[in-house]
Amino acid sequence: MSQANPMLVDLDRVTLTYGEGRNQTPALAETSLRIAEGEFIAVVGPSGCGKSSLLKLVSGLMPATTGNVIVAQQEVTAPIKIVGMAFQNPNLLPWRNTLRNVMLPVEIVQPHRSRWRQERGAYTERARSLLKTVGLDEFENRLPWQLSGGMQQRTSLCRALMHEPSLLLLDEPFGALDAFTREELWAVLQTLWMEKRFTVILVTHDLREALYLADTIYVMSARPGRILVRHEVDMPRPRTLANTYEPAFIEALSVLRGHISEARTNGLAA
Repeated sequence: MSQANPMLVDLDRVTLTYGEGRNQTPALAETSLRIAEGEFIAVVGPSGCGKSSLLKLVSGLMPATTGNVIVAQQEVTAPIKIVGMAFQNPNLLPWRNTLRNVMLPVEIVQPHRSRWRQERGAYTERARSLLKTVGLDEFENRLPWQLSGGMQQRTSLCRALMHEPSLLLLDEPFGALDAFTREELWAVLQTLWMEKRFTVILVTHDLREALYLADTIYVMSARPGRILVRHEVDMPRPRTLANTYEPAFIEALSVLRGHISEARTNGLAA
């Protein structure tokens, strides 16, 4: 990603501590991270290192204990509207069909909420376009229980993008899926990103997933988390599963595994 692009996310020496007094648990320590508009980054690290906490800070769901969190040139002090989020569990509303689940954000997020009644037709077409992109255009009337796990996660991705967010936060979105479905959704997400060029922060334990999808991978230390390594992914797009068997990909995977092993070892020694 060209550094000519303006910065969308800027974390400056951020710390985050849960609890109070003797019950305090440090999650992040002096963490700094800068992400350009349109960049796709992945964050990896040992379990419990603060990866999900990082997303909470960026989205404004949780305030930093110390340090500054800047998104779109504004200090984050509350939940922000330019964010779309998807998690390991799709969390679809069971009484809504696929189309209505996708359309939920524009019914509740301003300024779309104010336009909802007057522009419902346009929003419906946007939702259908997203569903077509991920291969669900024939399933818009199905309820969540009538969809496979992969279909539910595709619906979740469309819902996260429905209000056209500048920033997409993904917290282990494919972690609960089988390997074949997970790899299929890598291609779906890559296609969506290449079409829309929104900024993405992907938290994942899957190093292959990180290398397949991201421009840049950040390796975090054991808790309290901080950025240890910045790894640029030098592979052209679009990427395919065949790329994951090439020597350069396997070598990069080995390097990342070494960083994770080192982070885990250092955490045990602390």
